[in-house]
Amino acid sequence: MQETRRAVADRLAELVPVLLGELDGMTDRMVDILLRTEPAYRDALRTDPVAMRASLKANLAVGVRGLLSEGSVPERQAGAAAAAEVGRLRATQDIPLEAVLRGYRLGGQVLWESLVAASRQVAGHDDGLLLEVAGSLWRTNDRECTAVATAYRTEERRRTGLDAAGRQRLVDGLLDGRGGDPAFVRTASEQLAVPLTGPLAVVVAPAGEGVPGLPADPGAALLKRGIRSAWGARSQALVGVVALGTRRLPELLGRLGLLATGPVGVSAVVEGAAAVAGAYRLAETAARTLRAGTARVVTVDDRLPEALLSDSPEIAERLVGLTLGRLLELPEDEREVLLETLSALLDADGSPTRAADLLYCHRNTVMHRLRRIESVTGRKLADPRARLLWQLALLDTGHHDAGNRRPVCDSA
Repeated sequence: MQETRRAVADRLAELVPVLLGELDGMTDRMVDILLRTEPAYRDALRTDPVAMRASLKANLAVGVRGLLSEGSVPERQAGAAAAAEVGRLRATQDIPLEAVLRGYRLGGQVLWESLVAASRQVAGHDDGLLLEVAGSLWRTNDRECTAVATAYRTEERRRTGLDAAGRQRLVDGLLDGRGGDPAFVRTASEQLAVPLTGPLAVVVAPAGEGVPGLPADPGAALLKRGIRSAWGARSQALVGVVALGTRRLPELLGRLGLLATGPVGVSAVVEGAAAVAGAYRLAETAARTLRAGTARVVTVDDRLPEALLSDSPEIAERLVGLTLGRLLELPEDEREVLLETLSALLDADGSPTRAADLLYCHRNTVMHRLRRIESVTGRKLADPRARLLWQLALLDTGHHDAGNRRPVCDSA
């Protein structure tokens, strides 16, 4: 028996690297079969083919690696944990459990067929050894199907058992600083189904005219992409605590950008629930730097100068008044043209020629406006301190944003 086990282990050590190199082809076969046979998976694959394909490929990879140490307790635990995560995810995607289990068994079938094909390509093919491997493969598949079903049913119970008020209390606790209490964090993590011990980010979407900058349930949209989050309301804003896991912040920003209908602020990435309260303040500040009605997602790191100004409104008001001076008292048409021109000059490092290109104007027109700006503000473009003050003042008025610049070449 020991000799057979050693022979099987040696054989798998040869075959597993081959199978890992064929994961894309195995995933293609799974996708093809699921599209033809499982309507629920067909819908999910059409809604987000990249995320679903990545999930299927990852599950196959876990199965292949599990062949190397089927008897290893840590490996079995890792396989069960991965299967449980699939069960929770599919429950949130509303894929019926029966379809999920058929999909998992299909993965075992695809893996077995690929194993047989790989074995016949490698020297020393032995069907007897493959029969021993088959038993190991299907025992592992059965265990993981059990883990899938258990986690799926647990997630269903959690989703129906935690009402909106209970979810709000837990989110409030995180935002209020209870993330340093291990017992609270364990309870919140379990009931919200959001891991709170790794990289986290906080999202704040203020309500403009009573409507938040994100849909009522952004968590559901993110979860379909495998991103877990918990959401509540605070200070007339929608607030979410997002578990990033292995994902990078730009992926979250991209997803939120597709959902945003108004201003959305995002904190820096923080580690663990204890840092959530501070992250909330950063996200709130980032959101506050955007004007109402602006459908845009920004991080606090993107808006540090604006954040400083927004946290000191009295100083910001005084800075704008002293820096721009009489320019703000000019008629609206002239004022807007001069502010746009000043913004372009600052972006062009003080070059009238480059500013003219940005504004689609003649250089002489820009020079004429610059003289007018210097006259009414009492400051000179050649003065580094004047440029710094102008930049800060324009940030506060919302004019220093190259992405929103409009050509102003009709007026001298």
